[in-house]
Amino acid sequence: MVLEIVSLADIDKLQIDPKRRLLSATHEEILGGATTDVYFVRTFEVLESMGLLDTPVTAEIFCHRDGLLAGVDEVMGLLEGKGVEVWALPEGSQMRSKEVVMRIRGGYREFGVYETTILGFLASSSGWATAAREVKDAAGDKQVICFGSRHIHPAVAPVMERAALLGGCDGASCILGAKLAGRQPQGTMPHALPLIIGDTVKAALAYHQYMPDDAPRIVLVDTYKDETEESLRVASALGRDLLGVRLDTPAERGGVTPDLVQELRQRLDQAHFNHVRILVSGGLNPERIRVLSAAGVDSFGVGSYISGAAPIDMTLDLKEVNGRPWTKRGRIPGVIPNPNLIKRK
Repeated sequence: MVLEIVSLADIDKLQIDPKRRLLSATHEEILGGATTDVYFVRTFEVLESMGLLDTPVTAEIFCHRDGLLAGVDEVMGLLEGKGVEVWALPEGSQMRSKEVVMRIRGGYREFGVYETTILGFLASSSGWATAAREVKDAAGDKQVICFGSRHIHPAVAPVMERAALLGGCDGASCILGAKLAGRQPQGTMPHALPLIIGDTVKAALAYHQYMPDDAPRIVLVDTYKDETEESLRVASALGRDLLGVRLDTPAERGGVTPDLVQELRQRLDQAHFNHVRILVSGGLNPERIRVLSAAGVDSFGVGSYISGAAPIDMTLDLKEVNGRPWTKRGRIPGVIPNPNLIKRK
């Protein structure tokens, strides 16, 4: 049973199991209001005591910088069955700084306690989607796969990778994140595979033997030897079955440089392995992607630039109270027309 946090007494009833294994909020806790700021519950307490909690209001949410809007679908899931009307920009659409991205109308009781959660959904997802769009724009028609899950709390990693796909990434490695977006997860192999097997070529052959046909044969080539040497060894062993090699050279060895990419491309072509693509991962951002793309990289695995993107701040203001234009100082009373808003419910 979901405990709804709508009063101070409800907060007192909320007990944390000392044996709780994970700290992240459950779906039930989010839906029940346990992740909201306490001052909204205090507001509920006051308004309920005064008989004003069902006051009809209109709220508008605006963004603080340009970007790509994401998180709308989660907001709709949160408000399902609450009897409110919602207008919003479409999920994944471009938004301009200060633009109204969502409007909610209904009794304050039905959604007021969720203000924290709603803003969090929109701010985080929009930040991730915007960063994904930036790296995809830098890559152009070349593939970008989101590898960001390892840099973020696993409770929200699927949300982040879904937002990255919404922002334009061609794939995501997080299983749940890809599935939430209706995609199949994508990835290559970790260094653990060649390290445990003991040799890059043996690892490549084992991967080829045991993986299903639809798993792309992309092999890490920076574990033991020079990347160009390992690439040629792997290409000789797998032949036409090798789709690509992945460079993830650590910073301790200088990272992946344009010169390395150019040399590798030339050596592969000279050995008649023109079909082998070059995938690069590790510390990528739009600037590095442009440089490495020009050097010959075919696809990119991007992690922390997306997962570590700053949220796009969102602000919710009440703009009408009891049908009357009414708001705080510094804001314009009444709804702000935005023809791009679409009625959702």
